[in-house]
Formats: sequence, C-alpha cells, structure tokens
Amino acid sequence: MPLIRYLRHLTTGRIILWCYFIWWALSIIHHFDPTPRVWLTSLGLSGIIGVALIISTQSSSAARTRMDPWVVFRLFLMPFCVSSFAALVKDAGYLLVFPPSWRENATGIGLVALFLLVVWTVKKSHAASGIP
Repeated sequence: MPLIRYLRHLTTGRIILWCYFIWWALSIIHHFDPTPRVWLTSLGLSGIIGVALIISTQSSSAARTRMDPWVVFRLFLMPFCVSSFAALVKDAGYLLVFPPSWRENATGIGLVALFLLVVWTVKKSHAASGIP
C-alpha cells in the first residue's frame, strides 16, 4: 500500500514538516477568511520568496543540478503557509504560533500526536516484520 510505504520511509525532517502542516491546517480551518486579498497576497509572496529560495539553494558553480520537484513545491508552499497563517491569525491573540484557546491547542496537539503515533506504529510494525 503506497501510504504505508510512504509513512514507513518518512525521515525525521519530513515528519516535522508534516507536524507543521497539521498545525497550519488546523489554524487555517479555525480562522478561515474567504477574502481573495489574503490568498492572493499569500500566493504573490509565495512566488517571490519561492524563487528567492530556489536561487539561494542553487550551487554557485557553473554546473546546474536538477532539483527534486517535491523540494521545489515545498520551497513555494512554505512561504504560502507562513504568509497565510500570519494574515489569518493577526489580532487573534496568538502567542507565537499558539492560539489563545486551550481547546484549539488541545486539538492541534492531539492531531499531531495521532499522526506521530500512526507513523511510529507503521515504522515499528515494519521493523518487527524484518522486511527490508
């Protein structure tokens, strides 16, 4: 099953990125604003910053290396998530990235913990099976 295989091969860094995404998605759901300005601004910033990130990750040598498409996607996705998060939680009483509502924090922590438990279970069951 592709999802199980994907979870089994997740690196620590990718697990952390998924946890960030879960937290972002929950905040977006709780504070969604359908105003096109928020989303267009976030897309614009994503484009500008994404291009800058690609330029900054390129080698300074003359030889060009082809970047993995998923890496390029993430270089554009992260600025979009950051800018949309900042726009939507503005004046919502957040402390850093934590909402003022204990219920919202508990939901986020619970979803992240559930994700980590699923990944841990998949990895543990794979290790126990002895399949490479």
